[in-house]
Amino acid sequence: MLKEQVLETIKKYNLIEKGDKLVLGVSGGPDSISMLNILNEIKKDLSFEIVVAHINHGIRENAKIDEKFVKDFCDKREIKIYILNANIKEKAKEEKRGLEETGREVRYEFFNEILNKTNSNKIAIAHNQNDNVETIIMNIIRGTGLSGLKGIEPQNGKYIRPLIECKRVDIEKYCEEENLNPRHDESNDENIYTRNKIRNIAIPYIENELNPNIIDTVSRLSMIVKDDLNYLNFQTEEAYKNMCLEEKIPQEDVYNVEKEAKIILDLKKFNKENIAIQKRIILYSINKLFGTTKGIEKIHIEDMIKLCNNNVGNKFLTPNKNTKIVIKNKKIYIETVK
Repeated sequence: MLKEQVLETIKKYNLIEKGDKLVLGVSGGPDSISMLNILNEIKKDLSFEIVVAHINHGIRENAKIDEKFVKDFCDKREIKIYILNANIKEKAKEEKRGLEETGREVRYEFFNEILNKTNSNKIAIAHNQNDNVETIIMNIIRGTGLSGLKGIEPQNGKYIRPLIECKRVDIEKYCEEENLNPRHDESNDENIYTRNKIRNIAIPYIENELNPNIIDTVSRLSMIVKDDLNYLNFQTEEAYKNMCLEEKIPQEDVYNVEKEAKIILDLKKFNKENIAIQKRIILYSINKLFGTTKGIEKIHIEDMIKLCNNNVGNKFLTPNKNTKIVIKNKKIYIETVK
């Protein structure tokens, strides 16, 4: 059943096309080893290639055993594997960041390195349906808008997630049926991280006491939100096109904040829009300039809208060190700080 479900997800979201070459992030756990086994089995039928990337984070005692397991698994099937031995603890200490954040950054840097080295065009990550639900619940706890309720996308640029609609229980059953004997990451049992508390405490409690189908319920919410967001994003783009007077974005290096970049919007047209669209236009514009909206918080957006609605000339805001919002001559200037 799991193999058929993965094939359905691939077809539904057009995750893999003929001629693709995939880098598979494989830790050796049930999710990633199932993904590897299934994609290896179907690669000839769908005409794509795979290579494997494995990271030994240098944190857990069993990391070397995991590394050998994944290497032996790949060697037995004649799959090319690339291994990185990293010292995440030391790197996190040097950069004064958490282990999870540092580990994630190292993983994705390595995946992209192998992508370029092997002339691949996509990176497959083994997130499953439970991971998606856990992410949504985490976002709710931290405070989120609609974007946080959509959860993990099946595809985000070059990153694809063939297992995103597969339940963890079905993945574990598949591993038993196929005698894959995946590795177990004991750190997943330690309830010191927010995700582990949600996975091991909150969701089982909800399943036992409130809703035994919580995984399906939250997954449906995710799908509904995605449809609504698609519509809102379309309306935002149309409104932006209607009010944009000028764009100056260095195409060769759009994310270099040191280069002058600006977007000029028609103030009158902006003020006529519903506040939900106004918020999205601000974020859309900032993302166009910098490739990210990091550092732009709810209060910043509210202040920007107030500035626009008050329609007082020669006023400006600097919500972060890179962004400046100026109102003058009945226009909104969203630009880099000089």
